[in-house]
Amino acid sequence: MWRVEAVFAGLALAGLVGGLWAEWQGAAVASAAGYAVAYAFGGWFGLRAGLESLRERSVDIDLLMVLAALGALAIGAPFEGAMLLFLFSLSNVLQHVAIGRSRRAIGALMELRPDAALVQRDGEWVETPVEAVAVGDVFRVRPGDRVPLDGVVVEGQSEVDQASLTGESVPVPKGAGDEVFGGTTVGGGALDVRVTKPAGESAIARVIALVEDAQSRKAETQRLIDRFEQPYALAVIGMTLVAIALPLLGWGAPFRPTFYRAMTLMVAASPCALVISTPAAVLSAIAAAARSGVLFKGGATVEEAAGVRAVAFDKTGTLTAGQTRLTDVVPLAEGLTDDGLVALAASVQARSEHHLARATVREAEARGLDVEEAAAFEATAGRGVGASIGGRVVRIGNPQHVDGREVAGLDAALAEVDRLRGMARTAVVVTEADAAGERALGVMAFADILRPTAAETVRRLRAAGVEHVVVLTGDTAAVAEAVGREAGVDAVYADLLPEAKVELIRELEARWGGVAMVGDGVNDAPALAAATLGIAMGGGGTDVALETADVVLMGDDLGKIPYLLRLSRRTRRTLAVNIAISLGAIVVMVVTILGVGLALPLAVVGHEGSTVLVSLNGLRLLGARDRR
Repeated sequence: MWRVEAVFAGLALAGLVGGLWAEWQGAAVASAAGYAVAYAFGGWFGLRAGLESLRERSVDIDLLMVLAALGALAIGAPFEGAMLLFLFSLSNVLQHVAIGRSRRAIGALMELRPDAALVQRDGEWVETPVEAVAVGDVFRVRPGDRVPLDGVVVEGQSEVDQASLTGESVPVPKGAGDEVFGGTTVGGGALDVRVTKPAGESAIARVIALVEDAQSRKAETQRLIDRFEQPYALAVIGMTLVAIALPLLGWGAPFRPTFYRAMTLMVAASPCALVISTPAAVLSAIAAAARSGVLFKGGATVEEAAGVRAVAFDKTGTLTAGQTRLTDVVPLAEGLTDDGLVALAASVQARSEHHLARATVREAEARGLDVEEAAAFEATAGRGVGASIGGRVVRIGNPQHVDGREVAGLDAALAEVDRLRGMARTAVVVTEADAAGERALGVMAFADILRPTAAETVRRLRAAGVEHVVVLTGDTAAVAEAVGREAGVDAVYADLLPEAKVELIRELEARWGGVAMVGDGVNDAPALAAATLGIAMGGGGTDVALETADVVLMGDDLGKIPYLLRLSRRTRRTLAVNIAISLGAIVVMVVTILGVGLALPLAVVGHEGSTVLVSLNGLRLLGARDRR
């Protein structure tokens, strides 16, 4: 529907420009035709909405805009009426574009949950719709598939990527007795899972419900603003009718000058400057932000950002890069260098799809190391990998990977593991076995490192007037607190499920007022929707986060957040000035018309002057740049 409205708004603009150009050329017929096109297409949807309101025994701004435009036409000012209708139709297009966000966000969320599960029935595995799966049923999830329902593992071992729900940067090993959530992704092994919750109560279903609830709360606020439509429209129409009826019936004034004066009054009182004051400023701010890599999804978002006093960051993929990297290399064997240990580990892990293995291979490539071909590769789920290189067996894994074997130098290796874990790193032990026995070669540690701009962004946020900065994450407390310290935030909240993030956002709003949530994952979607301002990372963000958020950082540049907050506050100040000018002009002209009979040309000059003034004031925002 909005596409049709956009086409009509474009035709109205074409008619407006064509009519004005023809008027300048003295072509009266062509000018009238151009304005007729602008009136027809610019006022079509407004007229329909106005008539619909009348059928429901109410009056709204749509009807007032049409009447004001017709009034302008009646007193010989067709350009003003055409411009009014074009601006009003354009604002309606922008509003309707924004309405679909909730529906798109919910659709993207629903795609995360499989429609069917492979359920055990009478000794066979049968594909069954998730709605038909009962609590207690057992379903199987193959490697790489999404978990359809919440449950507990009864058989199998695998790592499960829970980033979509918890934000954990590292896949979590799962085995018998461990809980898994619908919407998460199974890694290299199959799992048999016993259902603990029906489809409607699964983790992903709760996320969907939270997004719907949070976005409906925003809609209620918008409805409160809409209540001012009726009184204003009725007041202007009533004042115009009184200006016509009172002189005619009261003291027998001539009709033509009375009607002329009443139409002048309607034009003066019509909110043309008010209508353009907001789009002129807000659309200029949106355009300026877009050129700087910040996408606002609507005009209301620009205004909401101005009230932000607290900012909550997700950790994985937001404050951090969202990609595991090799951070520490500790050789323990005599004569073994850092490069030697990395090259050896990369030779073994080249065949693995594990995220730590990929990080090791990337580091070896970055260092330009030669990686040998390994043979007899084997992987143990949740523990590690091993392979044969030059007659030696090289193993890489967590401390459990060496359980039950005699490994020389293991105590020193485990001490390094404990030290690195204290720094919120994931550490693995590299061992080598031959005919003489097995010995520890070294320890390597991995982490999802902080974005280079994170700490500077926090500092600039405080300089921009933000009073409280926190981290909300589903990751473990040790990892989250290490990242929080490095970023310089005020508080860290860890081990959070999506609903807990929403509760904390509401607590922050109760204490600080406006709260911005910055995130990139499915698990962030409810918090993004619940916050005063949801900000998504556009480069690595999930579709759900991008659809739910109010603002998208197109280049994943956290440094744009202080810029967008400053821009929104500048926009709010501009809007306040524009509204004061618009209302002031209306009041002065109406009082003058009623008091001394302001002539139509002066009313047009005053009305047009205020319109041009607020337009130019709003257009100044086009020059707003991120000047770091």
